[in-house]
Amino acid sequence: MNIVITGFMGTGKSSAGKLLARKLGWLFFDTDEMIEKEVGLKISEIFSNRGEPYFRNVESKAVSMVSMLNNAVISCGGGVVLNSANMDELGRNGVIVNLSARPEKILEFTKANADRPLLNVQDPLAAIKELLKMRAPYYKRCHFSLDTSDMTVEQIADKILENPLIKTKIKTQNDK
Repeated sequence: MNIVITGFMGTGKSSAGKLLARKLGWLFFDTDEMIEKEVGLKISEIFSNRGEPYFRNVESKAVSMVSMLNNAVISCGGGVVLNSANMDELGRNGVIVNLSARPEKILEFTKANADRPLLNVQDPLAAIKELLKMRAPYYKRCHFSLDTSDMTVEQIADKILENPLIKTKIKTQNDK
């Protein structure tokens, strides 16, 4: 069983995922980091040099690889949910958690990072709101959602571990 963390950029996926993996003694994988290593470019450079369709294709390959793992915490890029095949693969052996946050909090967490290609626009707050609205139906496909707006990384990791579905799956796995 894997714990898959999805959600919009700036919601704590990577930070909470790393801590969660440490707490469980599991491996941690970040699909965006895998993509950067594979392509040899930062995500923002992939978007500007090769385009979003190219990025999404490489992203799907990374999802296929991590979906075959067991006892892993997997942090996925914010747009992974847009491809139903990605969600099918991740859900076969994983509980998919959606981390969310208020748009203003997302902007606060992401504004210092210029490597956010979807937010390199005139009005990033409006872009965040529009992307959240567009992705909302996709995020509903996750097993459960957690608003991280006012939470620390430690609290996020603990809340994920406290979720009844996660607790049951881990207990069942440990009982085997």
